[in-house]
Amino acid sequence: MSSATLARHSPARELLDLFASMRFAIALLTVICISSVIGTVVNQGEAMGSYIDKFGPFWAELFGRLGLFTVYSAPWFLAILAFLVVSTSLCIARNTPKILADLRSYKEGVREQSLQAHHHKAIGELPSNPQMALAEIGNALTAMGWKARVQQREHGIMVAARRGAANKIGYLSAHSAIVLILVGGVLDGNAMVKLSMWAQGKQLYTGSGFVADVRPQHRLSDANPSFRGNLSVAEHQRQGIAVLSLPDGVVLQDLPFEVELKKFSVDYYPTGMPKSFASDIVIHDGSATREATVKVNEPVIHKGVAIYQSSFDDGGSKLQIKALPLAEGQPFALQGRVGGKLAFGDQTLEFSGLRVINVENLAADAGTSGADVRKVDLGETLGKHLGSGAKGGKDKSLHNVGPSFSYLLRDGAGQAREFNNYMLPVELDGQKVFLAGVRDSRADSFRYLRMPADENGELTGWLRLRQALADAPLRATAARAYAAAATPANRPQLLDQLEATAQRALTLYSGAAAKPGDEVRGGLPALSQFIEREVPAAERERVSEVLLRILNGSLFELHQLARARAGLPAAGTDAATQAFMSQAVLSLSDSLYYPAPVLLQLDGFDQVQASVFQVARAPGQKLVYLGAVLLIVGVFAMLYIKERRLWVWIAPSADTASSQVRMAMSSTRESPDNALLFAQLKAAVLKDAT
Repeated sequence: MSSATLARHSPARELLDLFASMRFAIALLTVICISSVIGTVVNQGEAMGSYIDKFGPFWAELFGRLGLFTVYSAPWFLAILAFLVVSTSLCIARNTPKILADLRSYKEGVREQSLQAHHHKAIGELPSNPQMALAEIGNALTAMGWKARVQQREHGIMVAARRGAANKIGYLSAHSAIVLILVGGVLDGNAMVKLSMWAQGKQLYTGSGFVADVRPQHRLSDANPSFRGNLSVAEHQRQGIAVLSLPDGVVLQDLPFEVELKKFSVDYYPTGMPKSFASDIVIHDGSATREATVKVNEPVIHKGVAIYQSSFDDGGSKLQIKALPLAEGQPFALQGRVGGKLAFGDQTLEFSGLRVINVENLAADAGTSGADVRKVDLGETLGKHLGSGAKGGKDKSLHNVGPSFSYLLRDGAGQAREFNNYMLPVELDGQKVFLAGVRDSRADSFRYLRMPADENGELTGWLRLRQALADAPLRATAARAYAAAATPANRPQLLDQLEATAQRALTLYSGAAAKPGDEVRGGLPALSQFIEREVPAAERERVSEVLLRILNGSLFELHQLARARAGLPAAGTDAATQAFMSQAVLSLSDSLYYPAPVLLQLDGFDQVQASVFQVARAPGQKLVYLGAVLLIVGVFAMLYIKERRLWVWIAPSADTASSQVRMAMSSTRESPDNALLFAQLKAAVLKDAT
């Protein structure tokens, strides 16, 4: 066996042939498509806790190790992209010389006898000598858009023509586009940021705090060739450090300039949804300054860094807070700033946000789909009243419900619970209620406590009733008043029994009978537990109805006593009072499970806006755009442009005054229009000669 044959069959050559083969590239594309489906179905870049809730601890850990939560930056995905780039590049390198050679070749050297083997062929005679026939045929082909080359032979003339050579260019264009898009995507992805971190010896930052306090080992230099991050700038402030978010933490990116936010403006739809927003900025580049306006989809580019308007946030608004003790004590005032902290008993109070505009779905069935602070089961009559406030059903009814603020209470162990409270009452099902939300982690939805507004549209009436519920002597007085009002005049012996039942109901409901560590701490769940424990199953429905009537009546008497103690006139028995008490029964029960002894209510604020920009240095962007253009051109050329070749053999006939003409046509893809085109060629070349 010769050395050339051995070289052709060497392992290196076979591996090269595999990489350059179409089947290998298609296999890689299939894997990438499957990976992209996973990246679309599975939300990317969320907190690990949310994945544990969805998939469980075992599968969440396994999927995390496989990189399914960060598919597009996973090492195995980048490796597949690299192999695809190599494979496609080898395909281009291998086939380009052949394609270029084929573009220069008209294949005029074919044998005249081989023309009979083509599917589209014809033969005829022209009443002119070969030279005159050649001139006539050349003119006809030129008129029909064919390019031709002539070869003079001993026994005749061979005319080789072609049309649609751009089909071959389409192959090179489409394959080059794949390489450009993949390379451009990698250049603008997290892989380049990680490479820069490795080259500069930087580390991810996983803590919290202010940007200015982060140490230099977590900051990339402004010479970083590729990055995409967020830049938050408060009004009348300057910032020149962007935050790049990576799956396991963040890294800071120094910019070659600073951005000052002069003014942020936002327009709203009538519902309160943002319509458009823009930022008037000043770019400080050394001693030079440049004023510009950044709008959505209208970025500003400076020194190769694009500044996009991404969103808006709070820039450190000042908050006036009213702290309302739930059980006992007087309200007191707090001052805070969004982003600030202060000591709050044995916990730390962290003000995390202010939203001046809140657009919520206030559909008619808003109470059926939300999450309550606790779960209660006292039958369908009570169950239909449960639910949170600001969540809707299938029908949408969007309204601006006013400002809200969010805060965290963090204990000594660092565990935090998040709260979100609305400043103004929200009308739900015809009842105005104040909403106080709470959730244990960012992965959870807020569960809302719905507290009815009093006749003045304030929370004072409900809070007064809540504190009265915690007062044992006042509960006893309310039970006595209810028993006196509810005992029939002809059955005075029921007074003591009815008073004892009312006091027992209030005691259970208030949580005074609960022991430390009990899961059920009072409210309606305590009544439910009592009924299930003490009442036979057959009697539970009837006893539940009776106990609820006694509870409602006793709470109304407690409400009257609380008003009298505050120097207010007695409440009436109209529909407004009944609606207030109906909602109060539910919200008082919920409040016993509220995970804080003090409710914070927003009393006022001085808003400071902040604009969130996305800043990007994307060297691969132009490659992606060029690749997209080439891909469109290539696909169009391959699908809609057909390469066709035509051969015409002109030979003198026995009669020297005429010529025998034989013609044939081939195409890269056979289709019905080829027959029509060949018929037109036959008519033009042979002039319908037979």
